[in-house]
Amino acid sequence: MDAVVINGKLDLTVAEHPVPEPDAGQVRIRVGYVGICGSDLHYYSEGANGAFVVTEPLVPGHELSGWVDLDPSGVLSPGTPVTVHPARFGPEGPTPVEPHLRPGGSYLGSAATTPHTQGAMSEYLVVDAGMIRALPEGLPVRRAVLAEPLAVALHGAGRAGSLVGARVLVCGAGPIGLFAVVAAQEAGAASVEITDLLPEPLERARALGVDGVWRVGEDDIPADAYDVVLECSGAAPAVSSAIAAVRRRGTVVQIGMLPNQPVGINIAPLISKEATLTGAFRFLDEIDEAIEVLRRRPEIEAVITHEFRPDAAVDAFETARRSAESSKVVVAMNSAKVES
Repeated sequence: MDAVVINGKLDLTVAEHPVPEPDAGQVRIRVGYVGICGSDLHYYSEGANGAFVVTEPLVPGHELSGWVDLDPSGVLSPGTPVTVHPARFGPEGPTPVEPHLRPGGSYLGSAATTPHTQGAMSEYLVVDAGMIRALPEGLPVRRAVLAEPLAVALHGAGRAGSLVGARVLVCGAGPIGLFAVVAAQEAGAASVEITDLLPEPLERARALGVDGVWRVGEDDIPADAYDVVLECSGAAPAVSSAIAAVRRRGTVVQIGMLPNQPVGINIAPLISKEATLTGAFRFLDEIDEAIEVLRRRPEIEAVITHEFRPDAAVDAFETARRSAESSKVVVAMNSAKVES
């Protein structure tokens, strides 16, 4: 079978791998679509994602959808459309903590473990049966590839507490920022506004019904104005802007991943406003909510701007790096079967 492989910085190839065989308690998936995430781009562009360095060939990809190919238990029929929760949680430690925060787990397409945890950008993938999520009627496989990143945004919005009636600002109109708009809307926010450096991502946000857009560097973003700010860009200056924008005793949720090193952020307003800055890391079980949201809201599929075959994977990753041109870029791994 074909698999997309990252060997190091700017070193991406398509290699022949053996078709994996599922053991008891596992399921083999015929992969339909795989989304390119920010972490995948870091592995490709830098050969590392923060502290996690590619030291052996890595198949990227943790955003996926497809069809059951083989379930040895017989529970899932071949052809069943599915998406996948990409995490295997670590063991419970002496201090109780939610499973997605436990050390010792793994995530598809990650160099955080040695051997690396291989990802989904291959024709077939074997995962634990408990990671499978069968798709409901009315949710196409192509749209379902967005379940994992939408779950990240839903988790991030949930870290702020209730958003019912809240005025929300999203910083960064990349794919996660766009999903954060959806998450805030779904949580009952009274208004959702968004910022970005570029006009093209802001236009994509308008298509999702955002209530206002702000061009960073051109517009004066209101200060002390928002109940909740969802920071999705992962840029240090944007974190300072988020802290400036939040109201007194408001909440800033850091969803975007920052570099694993000291960065310059102005937290003085956070102190004087007694505001809260909290982190959001991946998600626990919000993928189930994401699946239902995607079923109800077909317009979210427009976040997918480009689709490539695996033999054009380098073009796919290069396109995903150009945020003015693209939002969510997906690779169609089984082009003979994927939906049009």
